Amino acid sequence: MTERALSPDLLRSYIAVCESGSFSRAARALGLRQSTVSQHLQKLEAATGRRLIDRDTHRVRITPPGEVVLEHARRVLDANDEFARALSATPLRGRLRFGASEDFVLSALPDVLAAFVRRHPDVDMELTAGLSQDLYRAFDAGDLDIIFVKRRAGDGRGVSAWREPVAWIGRPDYWLDPEGPLPLLVYPAPSVTRALAFETLDSARRPWRIAFTSGSLSALSAAARAGIGLMPHSVRLAPPGLVVAQPGPSLPHLPEVEFVIIGPGRGNPVAEALTAVILQWSAYGSGGTRIQP
Repeated sequence: MTERALSPDLLRSYIAVCESGSFSRAARALGLRQSTVSQHLQKLEAATGRRLIDRDTHRVRITPPGEVVLEHARRVLDANDEFARALSATPLRGRLRFGASEDFVLSALPDVLAAFVRRHPDVDMELTAGLSQDLYRAFDAGDLDIIFVKRRAGDGRGVSAWREPVAWIGRPDYWLDPEGPLPLLVYPAPSVTRALAFETLDSARRPWRIAFTSGSLSALSAAARAGIGLMPHSVRLAPPGLVVAQPGPSLPHLPEVEFVIIGPGRGNPVAEALTAVILQWSAYGSGGTRIQP
């Protein structure tokens, strides 16, 4: 193995690909071209003399030698970053006004903050939780620096974190009357998931009624656990104690929703650092895996 195998740039690209499961997502998280990330992996495989990743058009899979290299690469970079922070006279500092949808705040945010604060302890953060549409307005008004939201129809801004079908969420023993109107638990308008649910049910000619409305996810979750109705919601960010109700003749499939990170773009290192941490978390899915702080 040559010294090139320990190049921090090669190791960072390799770790990003392994953690995101995608060359394109790794490139976005690192601020590099996808071709550059591919070249880094090729150089690392040449330096180690091992094939580290098997890849096809659908996914990437870490090989057994790749798992070994991944473990050591993380240790090398951790030590390298710690050494660099100790020598640096200008650690990452600043104030970041971050807006996030409440479902993200109540599920993923603790893991994201733990990783971010450990890496950048001198950054001061101001958090605003709310509905995606309200966060869009605050960002456009200049009141927030970066937002994590559901993509608004017709708005192409931001970095995609993930896409998934919206699901019907309710208590495990909830019984749905196939003849009566579907009781809905929804956010007040405007709401991305509320609009998707209404459009889907109307297209399917499925009767519905609003059984419970609240701007608080905690209140909606309580209503769902009480068996008042079903809530259209992200599966990955679903509140604990609730399950997905399987679609059928009386419960139509809901369309996809996309979660995006919208910020000032390159040139704001604090916002870029938070974006990278969120993308790292998003690569793990809903299996409960924690990102490494």
